[in-house]
Amino acid sequence: MRVICPWSCLPVSAVDVSDSRLCALTDWLGGRLDAFTLEPASADASFRRYFRVYHGPGSLIAMDAPPPAEDCRPFVHVAGLLRDAGLHAPQVLAADLERGFLLLSDLGRQTYLEVLAEDNAQALMTAAIDALVRWQQASRPDVLPPYDAALLGRELDLFPDWYVARHLGLAFTAAEAAAWQALRAQLIERALAQAPVFVHRDYMPRNLMPGEHGPGILDFQDAVYGPISYDVVSLLRDAFLSWPPAREQAWLERYWRQARAAGLGVPDSLAAFGEDCDLMGAQRHLKVLGIFARLNYRDGKPRYLAETPRFVGYIEAAAARTPLLAPLAQLLAGLHARAAA
Repeated sequence: MRVICPWSCLPVSAVDVSDSRLCALTDWLGGRLDAFTLEPASADASFRRYFRVYHGPGSLIAMDAPPPAEDCRPFVHVAGLLRDAGLHAPQVLAADLERGFLLLSDLGRQTYLEVLAEDNAQALMTAAIDALVRWQQASRPDVLPPYDAALLGRELDLFPDWYVARHLGLAFTAAEAAAWQALRAQLIERALAQAPVFVHRDYMPRNLMPGEHGPGILDFQDAVYGPISYDVVSLLRDAFLSWPPAREQAWLERYWRQARAAGLGVPDSLAAFGEDCDLMGAQRHLKVLGIFARLNYRDGKPRYLAETPRFVGYIEAAAARTPLLAPLAQLLAGLHARAAA
């Protein structure tokens, strides 16, 4: 349902007064726009909400990011970096960083996830790879937070804390705990050995929008400076969409060739880069298994949990290619067998 907000004569009843954040956002917008209408645009796995603001002949996007759970400053910073790199990110038109309100340009209504099909997949994914290489070419140190051992480790710890303990209802045996610690250390070590670049950290079809001059890029506020393989793995091994292995491999090779031509720090052989991607992917997939369980059990958002078998499948496929991941596949198989019993 739309909230009607004609600011020349706004009655108090025009918005849901039980939603204090929406009332405050509506009041803030009213100080910057004349007559407008407001409707929900989307919500994500965080505490942020987005509203489409109809104003004059076009539309804008309002973000509600309630402090202290959310901080708008990284969003504003990374949006500037993306736009400076020539990429299609929302323009920040107005901001109240203390209260967590942003007014943004509107990149459209449909994401890659909603429109990808057989007849457009090659063009859309090629555009996404092109944009990713441009983003990485803009990289420089000391601009974004480091994707360091501490952060990589905190992400990995979501797997035993939320997926194993809460979702499967298990505690590691002594042997499993030892295997996990060895795997955890290895995944962190291999991630840190990769060339560092700007990392979007959720560069996936749900956060890309079709555009005439390349994809619109969303949900980038958690960007960091870290392993070069992270974003291409996010793009090709998505949370909600999987590709046939041959197609995924062709796109991975396309990225690798473009990255090499651009002077980015990928390995000299595609096989070595593929191993980097499998190990980096394992770190991400384990993290997401934990996040999706946490979204269900802590945040009351159950729809993500149905996608967890996809990530287990990614890990199993990577283990078949990369022997270093065989112990991880064995650990998962043993945990699932115990949970089923």
